[in-house]
Amino acid sequence: MLLSVVLLSFFLLSGAFTLLSYRYVIQEKKDSMSANAQYIADFTGNYLGQGNEIRDRYFQMYVASLAQISGAHVMLSETTGEIVYATDGGKFQYIDSVVPRSIISQTTRRGGYTGMTDLGGIYSENRFLTAEPIYGALPGGGAVVRGVVLVSTSASGISQLWRAMANIFFFTSVVVLLISIVAGTISSARQTRPLNEIAEAARKFGHGEFDVRIRGYEHRKDEVGALAEAFNNMASSLEKSETQRNEFIANVSHELKTPMTTISGFAEGILDGTIPQEREREFLQVIASETRRLSRLVRRMLDMSRLKALNENVTAQEQFDISEVMLRVLVSLEGRITGQGLDVDTYIPEEPVMVWGDPDGITQVCYNLLDNAAKFARQGSNLTVRVERKDAKALVSVSNLGATIPAEELPLLFDRFHKADHSRSQDRDGVGLGLYIVKTILGNLKEDITVTSEDGVTTFTFTLSLA
Repeated sequence: MLLSVVLLSFFLLSGAFTLLSYRYVIQEKKDSMSANAQYIADFTGNYLGQGNEIRDRYFQMYVASLAQISGAHVMLSETTGEIVYATDGGKFQYIDSVVPRSIISQTTRRGGYTGMTDLGGIYSENRFLTAEPIYGALPGGGAVVRGVVLVSTSASGISQLWRAMANIFFFTSVVVLLISIVAGTISSARQTRPLNEIAEAARKFGHGEFDVRIRGYEHRKDEVGALAEAFNNMASSLEKSETQRNEFIANVSHELKTPMTTISGFAEGILDGTIPQEREREFLQVIASETRRLSRLVRRMLDMSRLKALNENVTAQEQFDISEVMLRVLVSLEGRITGQGLDVDTYIPEEPVMVWGDPDGITQVCYNLLDNAAKFARQGSNLTVRVERKDAKALVSVSNLGATIPAEELPLLFDRFHKADHSRSQDRDGVGLGLYIVKTILGNLKEDITVTSEDGVTTFTFTLSLA
């Protein structure tokens, strides 16, 4: 394609040059010969006006010099067409030759003549001719035409000049064309090779090979380098998404398998009589508990899907009092807290702590954190809830006293379906999505949450922007 464009451009340029350069050469020659003829006519008129004769040796030598310098034939004729003097730089005469009356008439009437002619057979071939009238002054004033100056040159000379220019042009054009083809081929290969590699990588992506990357173009600063970088970023994102999807499916399968296996086993045991009648109620309660757990798991998964689908990457939208939200959540969990014999220590300012955010989302965050703290708190211990201002942020923390979480597990607490090993036996009702939802909600609001666990005291702290 590139070669076709280059060749087409070359032929168009050649055609334009041929036409324009020929016209330019003809016009330049015409202007040059007209200027020479006019100069000789003026000189001759002045010379004759001083009483001199054309046959004077001085005059003839001067005109011969002009003819030789310009490379043209010069003729001087009477108004009748009779040739008085002719020279090409030397001496030659046209005996018994007369300039055609039409050329003389046009020159004297229109003030000049230009054209291709053989002067009625004086020349053996057509020559390019320019004629100018010779004016002489009248005694009473005014001027009269006393003769005609004719300057001619061979048409082949003009063609040779044009061919010389054309040869230079075509030689230069061919060199430039070859350089363009070589440079274009190299440039095309440099551009198409990475594009072909990206296309091949995209095809592999279509077959599920998400580890493919475009290598070798990291240092290119052009569009190809930017495209390769964007493709690699997209590939990394897709690979990460695929990994998360696989992990999600594996986790969901694991979490669903346990309660479903329990429900199926106990139900079959009751139906086939393996479980004694006196223990049927006990196992039916286990089935009901596992069913409720499945319901919670599905509900949490729907909450998580809603958060992802909405893509709530927004900053603060409303002002609200975080202290009031925290107190409402404490009241809603009062039964669970008192049921485990827990006390609550609150460090909440009396005046409102106004923050920016999503009230419903932050209510969910507070509920999940308090519910999680109550679930894993040691029986009869205290929960601590604290709200304080620091710089432009409100810091909200929830602490409980229970088992110390190992330091290597702290970063994993916010992963989907993750539950600390020490809590699995105690927390059969958990599904491992509460803290993940907390992290997602705060991440959508561009806020942070941290966790520490030392000497049995585990503290979750999250930030909100002060209004």
